Amino acid sequence: MKFKRTHYIEKLINSKHNHLIKIVTGLRRVGKSYLLFNLFKQHLLDNGVDAGHIIEFQLDSFADRKYRNAETLFDNVRNLTRQDSQMYYVIIDEVQMLESFVDVLNGFLHIENLDVYVTGSNAKFLSSDIVTEFRGRGVQIHLQPLSFKEIKELSNEETSLLWQDYIYYGGLPMIVIEKDKARKAEMLQDLLRETYLNDIINRNKVKNDAELEELFSLLASNIGTLTNPSKLANTFVSEKKVKISHNTIKTYIDYFIDSFLINKAVRYDIKGKKYIDTPYKYYFTDLGLRNALLNFRQVEPTHIMENIIYNHLISNGYKVDVGCVTSYKKNEEGKTIRITLEVDFICNKGSERVYLQSAYSLPNEEKQKQEQRSLILTDDSFTKIIITTDNIPTHTTPNGIMIMNVFDFLLN
Repeated sequence: MKFKRTHYIEKLINSKHNHLIKIVTGLRRVGKSYLLFNLFKQHLLDNGVDAGHIIEFQLDSFADRKYRNAETLFDNVRNLTRQDSQMYYVIIDEVQMLESFVDVLNGFLHIENLDVYVTGSNAKFLSSDIVTEFRGRGVQIHLQPLSFKEIKELSNEETSLLWQDYIYYGGLPMIVIEKDKARKAEMLQDLLRETYLNDIINRNKVKNDAELEELFSLLASNIGTLTNPSKLANTFVSEKKVKISHNTIKTYIDYFIDSFLINKAVRYDIKGKKYIDTPYKYYFTDLGLRNALLNFRQVEPTHIMENIIYNHLISNGYKVDVGCVTSYKKNEEGKTIRITLEVDFICNKGSERVYLQSAYSLPNEEKQKQEQRSLILTDDSFTKIIITTDNIPTHTTPNGIMIMNVFDFLLN
């Protein structure tokens, strides 16, 4: 099963010859090396680039170990590019194994006929710090796990069965390819603890790794729930009988975000047109890892679907916030009270804005009205969509709100 990763190949193509370092980031095992050394290389060959003008280094291999020396690798590339004036493409995997790799990559920017693509996977490179290091001199192509659409395109399995597999085991390519479900679960749990958590612990010299993992599990149990470090600290005291400061919790959460394991969605007051500092929502980059963390005990379809929709929007280039809209009404005593309703996602891309609600099911008219209420209160003309698992055709309500099935949304 060879995944095309078309969306990311297009990003790489659009970044060709822009005189910047192309930095492919993402989780371990998400397919960064395959993207560059197989898919992108094939694109270059198919478009007339001579194989001799593609310079490859896989620095974790024994054969390329001598190129971990900065001067050896730099001199090799420079000498090759001097042979003619045609464009050369250098692709480096595990670039963090190269001595002084920041200096070497900056040096490459002075070679006119060189286009540079790199990736890495240890804790040092997984962090968003690497993007900061090359600000103004590099462009990040962030690789997400496989989307539901990418998997469906290469599968003949019935959509509903494929969906059940996806919400349990996520989209890491090596997990998707594995057919045995017990083996999938075992692989995810091994990856989680032996790779991802160890990367964070070693990189940040975390002393209390039990607390770190406990917090990670707590976040996994509360995906799509408004929370903040102070609330989480209180939960530790009440449920775990452990005292941990909200500053430590914030630091640990930042570790998870920097390592691309989770994303944070910030609240936005739609009518007030301002961001609200706290609370936030947290979503997992890969739901298989999230479920493995909880030993597959809490696979709630409602929250899982919301997380999948969030990841789909992010991978399609939207900036996604959590919306809230304020309204006033009179209670039974005649007093005016303020109510705040939530819009699951505000999705922005350039001048485009979409409001989106994730509603697992709309069994009756009352539930439909409930899900539409916050969207109506936004009182503007932007596109408004409710997504559901109900087997219904896409249609628009008299209020101008589109209702569509989750598979239509994800696959189209």
